[in-house]
Amino acid sequence: MAPNRLLLAQGACSLLAFLCSFVALVPLSENGHDFRGRCLLFTEGLWLSANLTLQARERFAVQEWGPPAACRFGLLASLLSLLLAAALAWRALFFLCKGHEGSFLYAFLNLLVSAFTVFLVFIASTIVSVGFTMWCDAITEKGSVPHSCEELQDIDLELNVDNSAFYDQFAIAQSGLWASWLAWLAITVLAFVKVYHNYRQEDLLDSLVHEKELLLARPGARPLAQEEKSAVI
Repeated sequence: MAPNRLLLAQGACSLLAFLCSFVALVPLSENGHDFRGRCLLFTEGLWLSANLTLQARERFAVQEWGPPAACRFGLLASLLSLLLAAALAWRALFFLCKGHEGSFLYAFLNLLVSAFTVFLVFIASTIVSVGFTMWCDAITEKGSVPHSCEELQDIDLELNVDNSAFYDQFAIAQSGLWASWLAWLAITVLAFVKVYHNYRQEDLLDSLVHEKELLLARPGARPLAQEEKSAVI
């Protein structure tokens, strides 16, 4: 892949990661505000009723809210992904305008940052997906409630929070996080290609310099020159 095309691909993937991270960041922030700092991920609870029969459920009672760190991790991972993607997109645009490819060290650092972000976003995506599934299993009692998880966001669960959009918020957040992870995976692959390209280029230059030194220091070169000089005399 040509250097300019490689930079263009890196810039496009970085822009995509920026947009996907923004898509994940906004609903996660809104949900934290709607739930007043409580985290619904991994939350445990059950439906209570007056006569304890399945047909007379009245309200959902939370036994234990999810750990705040679970929601904060997804939020911070989205924010970090957003900032790093913006920085990489700007760098790619700057190098394209200046016609500069960057050094081998810079490309290697870019690879390390991209690999770290891929790992971070993957963990955040997994936490959000698994945690939200556990929340939906709790409020639907694993399908025994005559309402789906999406339908229950239209019902007041009497939890002293605004639950009118929790399903939409986390559905969008999950899509944004996983799409961001795919974009960062592509960025990491392109960063590896860039490092390999720079390594091969520097290795080729070193080989040419080494071959030149061997030719200049080859035995018999000086005696041959002296013989030619004597023959001329």
